Amino acid sequence: MKVSDILRVKGNTLYTVTPDETIAVALSVMAEKDIGSLVVMELGDLVGMLTFREVIQAMVRNGGSIGSMLVRSAMDDHPLTCTLETDMDEVRRMMLDRHARYMPVMDRRMLMGVISFYDVAKAVVDAQNFENKMLKAYIRDWPDEDARPVV
Repeated sequence: MKVSDILRVKGNTLYTVTPDETIAVALSVMAEKDIGSLVVMELGDLVGMLTFREVIQAMVRNGGSIGSMLVRSAMDDHPLTCTLETDMDEVRRMMLDRHARYMPVMDRRMLMGVISFYDVAKAVVDAQNFENKMLKAYIRDWPDEDARPVV
């Protein structure tokens, strides 16, 4: 399974913010859209990711307040990315290694979407459920009932 398979099911709706927006505006968008991250874009290029993790860390650094802080001051300016062709096992390893909950999907310099750890976990569970159903159907239709494998 590849990242393109997840985006095909999930869709590729994107929510972005510029690095010069305030964190307060970014948080409003995140709350309104019920999302945990925003892609930070500047002049058509991916320049960062803003997640609740970065916002919380910025608040702690600022004594518990975001005030008029800009996205630029809180965003991850080196986000982990993948491509449409990245294999799901590789995505899981990358996300676990970096504790990343969100990953932009790139096609060269073009942003194609964002996948979350939830999207990856759901895809794995769905694939396992499908495989399980196929195995049970295969065994159910076994021609010799006495030689049928036990599941």
